[in-house]
Amino acid sequence: MSIATTEEALPRSEPNLRVRRIGMHLVIFLVLLILWEAGGRAGLLDDLTSPRPSAIFESIYRIYIEQGNVYWHFFVTLVEATAGFVIGSTAGVGLAIVAGLYEPFRRYIQPYILVPQVTPRVALTPILIAWLGFGWSPKIAIAALICFFPPFVNTVTGMLSVDEDEKEMFRSLGASKSQIFWKLQLPNAMPIIMAGLKIAMSLALAGAIVGEFLSAQQGMAVLIHRYTYSLNMASSFAILLSLTAMGFALFKLAEFADSRIVFWRNEKRMLAVGRKRAAAWPKS
Repeated sequence: MSIATTEEALPRSEPNLRVRRIGMHLVIFLVLLILWEAGGRAGLLDDLTSPRPSAIFESIYRIYIEQGNVYWHFFVTLVEATAGFVIGSTAGVGLAIVAGLYEPFRRYIQPYILVPQVTPRVALTPILIAWLGFGWSPKIAIAALICFFPPFVNTVTGMLSVDEDEKEMFRSLGASKSQIFWKLQLPNAMPIIMAGLKIAMSLALAGAIVGEFLSAQQGMAVLIHRYTYSLNMASSFAILLSLTAMGFALFKLAEFADSRIVFWRNEKRMLAVGRKRAAAWPKS
């Protein structure tokens, strides 16, 4: 009886533990803000290069509420990063699956895939602008190039890490190549593929920002340029915080997709999916 009571109490303690952790993070964050603010007001920090948190929050209110000039630039950068991620990751995973299934293709294509990876993306930007113009296209292309390699490498690694004994068992049961791929190779590779996609999602925003810094009239990097050159550092920090929030949201979105797709790595999710499938199974 006591064992059952203890087991029932464990799940209930998890939300409390989560609340305590969030509260501790908030306390640490508030302490850092207070120290930063106090240092600025005491003259220990230069307001020109290190604006106080209060000035940054005032700038956030001004550019988001009073002026409202940030929303279009935010949308442009978000679209560039998302489109670059989708294009680069799709190409990376697609080519990697083919490379994992066909050894000759992998042997001949891999050296050419390494070329854009070892070439600095900044050096490619002028060429991409000459090819694609000054619109959104070169920024999306840079983001796609940056997003390509992690999913490609992780997918190839996952495809080649299948246990040969498991593959032999599938063959002995008469499984076709298609069944081996869908039922064994792809599920086995999915955790590694999702790890590569999460890295690519983080890099997509960096690629879009790099492209905007080099050539753009729209986007969050353009606002940082404008505010920095006018020595409005509080607004520059406000835009930087906005980019941090965007990157955090994109990464959390990738983590959410990971928890739903690779559900068998999480015991709670696996049990929930199992119950759902059991309920949908036709009763005899």
